[in-house]
Amino acid sequence: MTADAAPQTSPAAIATLSVEDRLQLLKFVCAFAWADFTVKPAERELVARIIQRCGLDGEESAQVEAWLQSPPNPDEIDPLDVPQEHRQLLLSLVLEMIAVDGEISPEESETYNLLTQLLS
Repeated sequence: MTADAAPQTSPAAIATLSVEDRLQLLKFVCAFAWADFTVKPAERELVARIIQRCGLDGEESAQVEAWLQSPPNPDEIDPLDVPQEHRQLLLSLVLEMIAVDGEISPEESETYNLLTQLLS
């Protein structure tokens, strides 16, 4: 898997989701940002762009920013809780996150592949 394979999700795809569903997806994205125990500037910038695409208000954006300050609780991010119709969007957002720095590490690739298998 290469970084070039990462698609950019469309605002239209995200706009159809409820705010709760958007926040759920962003929680996963933030969790993947913490995969290497640090959130890089490029990852923060990507999250800011996704927040814009999601059209989140100030309070909702603050919640997402909090997940960049401290990782989401792993007990709160069960991939099987993601509705079937949102799973492809989740995978696209996660792929976008792991590729944002221009390279996908073997660990990131393995974790992404595991998530893909869980959601299939």
